[in-house]
This record gives sequence, C-alpha cells and structure tokens, in this order.
Amino acid sequence: MKERKSLLIIIGVMAVPIVAMAIFIVYTLGNKDDAGSKAVETTTQATTEAATEEEVAEDDTEETTEKASSTNSDEKKLACSVKVEDAGNWQDGDKYVYQYNIRIDNKSKEDVSDWKVVIAGFKGGEIGDNWNGDYKISGDNLTITAVDYNGTIPKGGNIEMGLQVKYKSSNDAEKAATLYVGGEEYTELKEEPTTQSAEEKAESKKEKIEPESGTPLENHGKLSIDGTDVVDKDGKQYQLKGVSTHGLAWFPEYVNKEAFQTLRDEWGANVIRLAMYTSESGGYCQDGDKSKLKGLVEDGVEYATELGMYVIIDWHILHDTNPKDNQDEAVVFFDEMSAKYADYDNVLYEICNEPNGSTTWSDIKEYAETVIPVIRANDKDAIIIVGTPTWSQDVDQAADDPITGQDNIAYTTHFYAATHKDNIRSKVKTAHDKGLCVFISEFSICDASGNGAIDYDSAEDWFDMIDEYNLSYAGWSLCNKNETSALIDSGCSKTSGWSDDDLSDAGKWLKNQISTDD
Repeated sequence: MKERKSLLIIIGVMAVPIVAMAIFIVYTLGNKDDAGSKAVETTTQATTEAATEEEVAEDDTEETTEKASSTNSDEKKLACSVKVEDAGNWQDGDKYVYQYNIRIDNKSKEDVSDWKVVIAGFKGGEIGDNWNGDYKISGDNLTITAVDYNGTIPKGGNIEMGLQVKYKSSNDAEKAATLYVGGEEYTELKEEPTTQSAEEKAESKKEKIEPESGTPLENHGKLSIDGTDVVDKDGKQYQLKGVSTHGLAWFPEYVNKEAFQTLRDEWGANVIRLAMYTSESGGYCQDGDKSKLKGLVEDGVEYATELGMYVIIDWHILHDTNPKDNQDEAVVFFDEMSAKYADYDNVLYEICNEPNGSTTWSDIKEYAETVIPVIRANDKDAIIIVGTPTWSQDVDQAADDPITGQDNIAYTTHFYAATHKDNIRSKVKTAHDKGLCVFISEFSICDASGNGAIDYDSAEDWFDMIDEYNLSYAGWSLCNKNETSALIDSGCSKTSGWSDDDLSDAGKWLKNQISTDD
C-alpha cells in the first residue's frame, strides 16, 4: 500500500512541471502566426492528455484548435484559376494560324509567385507573335513562364497573355491547361459553401407585400411554365414584357418606385430585370459593396411588388465568362434571395446572364444543377432562367441536352438586332420546336457592341418571332449612358416621368413596342 502511495506522489510531482510548461507555451505562443498556432494546437492537446480533469485546460485547447483550423483553412483555400480562350484562326499561305488568349486570376488573399502554366494540345505547332509570357512547345505541351515584370500575381489581380501558333494543317485539339505554383500542380481546395441557417432564413424573410389592385401581379398571380409558354395562375398564356436595368453598381439611381411606375403606366411594362454584375469593377464578386448591391436588389423587388409588377433577379456574369468561376458565391446569394422571397409570387431568378468564351453548355448545365436545388429548397416553383453558351445565343445546344427533373425552367436567348439575325433566330426556332421555353431576358435593336447603328428591319423580324412564339422579353437598358442601347437620352438627368423627348431612339422604339403589344 505504501509503495502505491509513493508511486502516485511521484506521478503527481512529475505532472506539475508538464502542466506548467504547457500553460506557459500556450500563453506565449497563442497569438503567433499559423506555424505558432499549429504548435499551440499540438501542445495543448498534450496538456489535455496530461491533465484530463482540468476543465480550463480543455476549454483552452478547444478554442485554440478551432482558431488554428480556421486559419489553416483560409491559408489553404487559394482561388487561382487559369483559362484558355480560342481567339480565332485564319490561313496564312500554307500555314494555319491560331490565336489563344490566356488569363490567370488570383482571387486568394495573398500574392502568388513562381507560377507556370502548361497547356496540352500543341503538337506540331510553331510559336509566332506572343505577349506577356515566355512560351515554349515541347511535344504536345505549351509551357508558359513569367517574364521579368509579371513574376508575381498580386492578390485580387490577374495576368492576361496571348500568342499565335502556326500549324501545317488545321488543329482543333482540345486545350487543357494546368497551373503550377511553386513547382507543384495547383489544386484549389474548395470548401462547401456556407448557406443560411434555418434561423437566419426566418429572420431575413421579407414580409409579403400586397400588390396594388388591378395590376398585372394582382390579376395574373404566380407564373409558371407550361411547355414552351409562360402561363399565369389560370394556366393562360402570358407574356412578360419590360426593361432591364444597366449594372446596379453604376446606375443605382434608376432603381426607384417612380421610374418603375412610369414604365408600368406609360409604357405598359409588367417586368423589371435587376442586372447585378458579378466580376467587373464594382461587381458583386470583384470589389463591389455587397451590402449596397443586395440593398438595391431588395429595393427593386419591393418597388416592383408594390406596383404589382414581376421582377427578375439577374446574376449578371459577363467578364467572368463561366458561371462556375463564382459558383460558391452564387449558391450563397441565391440561397439568401430565395429564402427572403419564398412567399412572393412575382420574383424570377436568372442564374447566369451571358456565359461566353470557351464555356460549354456542359459547364453551364453543371452549374445550374448545383444552384437550382438551392433555390428549390426555399422556393419550390419560382421560374428560373438559365443562360446559354456564346453570350446566351446557343439555346439550341440546351435543347439537345435540357435540364431534367426540374419544373419551371426557361432558357435565355439574347440578341442585338443589327448583329444577330436569321442565324440566331433559327436557333430559337430549333429550341422552341424541341419544347424549350425561350426567354429573351436581354436585347437591343442596335449591334452587339451596344453602341452601333439601329437596324429596325431586323428588330421587326425578331418581334414577329417573339409574338408568334409568345416569348417574354426585357429590353436593355434603363440608363442614360452615352450609347445607342441606353433607353434614356444621354442629355436627360431625370430618373422617372420621362416624356418621349427624354428617350433615345432605342427607348422610343421599345416604348412603342411594349405599349402596342397585345
């Protein structure tokens, strides 16, 4: 018995300095950088094992471990990506010349150095004109390394490069790019997007606003899709016709109730599209004020609802080209918006404006099949509008492989009448004949730059098809920007109550079109 007591005393004496040493290490290293956090985590775990009955030590260990895990997660979660865009090709004598644009985006929280890009699919190619990189072809691979001025990509920055490659014969090999950082293949470690908790959704939910009596919403109620048609609460064909804002970040002054009422009462519009850019300067996923942008969306929904109009919340991808680039942000945004407006009968969701560049329908469909269930978890039957490849022109590709297992899905076609004519209209006809509901969520009657000459004849051809097929539409854009597609004259500063003299030529045409449409 005495021997056992002696052994316990010895163990107790030995434990005291171990615990004291651990506490000292926790105190002195607790506020160090990531490496220090890892040391604290290891030491405090040892402390817990040595003093399992000390509750304070256990609490300190859990807190420190959580901090270390959070810090390490942020450190690992880089957001670098590389894109290759086919910028066209032509024949030069007996050679075929292909031009490629390459872009690296660094959306991580720190600068990235020692980068390299390897792209497969260049066998037999000869490098011609090139810029912003050092290019070498070996076997099938093109390797790009930095030049002296772009060896470091600053956090939030990007590098754009390009080259021309000559071949003896045409070369349509798929170009697959791999990014290396610090000599190792870069693998983006993505976490599951954090959506709102049930409590947060309940707290943020908007109290439903009752529309004015006799308005489109009051008369026609919640819309749905039946085959190729948008239909109202009674199952009758219904055509949404209205106006899209320009980027909310740049022209916020046009999101006001008086402006929407002017469009409703004097133009005959029944829908407003709220265009929230994602990747441009001031965009939601770039450097924009997210709180302010969401506030403008919420104001726009409120004004439209009070006036009994329908409203489209538009995730306006453009410069980001592929909706998957900001998919995590889209998931969180649409989870919040669809929870907030789950009980509203007039809110539609446009989940990707104009995919472009090398983005395929497969890319878009994969993105849509991620985002749509997030909306459906909150709002089971709102209309969801999905963009299509090539700036939402290739709706025929969607018709060949439509999204399945979901109701009330529409697909976009965008057109600019002076540029897009029979070739794009034939794609709409193909999609319509295959049973897709096509939605013209953006268009203008000038050329695709938004600032060229107006083609009234092509515009009339488009509207012959729109009316024949009962396609819904929103014209671009509600602003006074000095360009042809702006609906307000650039010399007009009024943000509502416009007379015809306050409108651009495109604005006068669209007002007349909406007001005379049956």
